[in-house]
Parts: sequence; structure tokens; C-alpha cells
Amino acid sequence: QVQLVESGGGLVQTGGSLRLSCAASGRAFRFIAMGWFRQAPGKDREFVASISWGGSATYYADSAKDRFSISRDNAKNTMWLQMNNLKPDDTAVYYCGAQARPGPSSPVSSWGQGTQVTVSS
Repeated sequence: QVQLVESGGGLVQTGGSLRLSCAASGRAFRFIAMGWFRQAPGKDREFVASISWGGSATYYADSAKDRFSISRDNAKNTMWLQMNNLKPDDTAVYYCGAQARPGPSSPVSSWGQGTQVTVSS
């Protein structure tokens, strides 16, 4: 099981950008799919994006397509989420998670502690 730590959240204006990082411990990272999820106040946690273990396959929620980009570097045990053209609706706590396979319906076996993203209008 991997241990995950997110970073890179913060306060940004509408239209701005942020890059979230997810650092993983353990050699298992390079063999597992990874995903980004978010939870806004009063709402359920939702899928944002995920990536296969080798990085060749990526999946995005409709809300993230054309604005967000997921990537990973297995040599650095790190995954990123580049978020551009941010909107107030993107305000949430963002979590990274280890998945059995990439995609919105795959279960998550390990979660990070989350990083807050706030987009001001």
C-alpha cells in the first residue's frame, strides 16, 4: 500500500492556474493507476482525472476536459494535476488516490490527506 501526500493547493483568481502534486512512498507506485478526486463543501467526493500505471492512458471528468492535465513520473514517485482556466466551481479539497485501474468507477485503495483549492470570482 502506498502513502500519498498532496501539495500545491492555494487561492487563485478565476482564470488562473495551479499545479497539484501527489508524492507517493514505496516502489508499488509505478505499478498502480492513480487518480485525482475533489470534494466541495456539502457535496460528495467526485472523480476528476486518472492515469494508468505507465502514463499512456488518461481519463477526465467532463468538467476537467480541455482545462486540466494529469501526468506522472514513476522515477520520482510523483503525479501532477495541471489546472488551467480555473473557475469558482473548481473550489474544493483535492485528493489523490491509488486505484485498481484508471477510470472514474475504479475503487480507491489509498487516499492522501487532501489539498485545498479556492478560486475567487
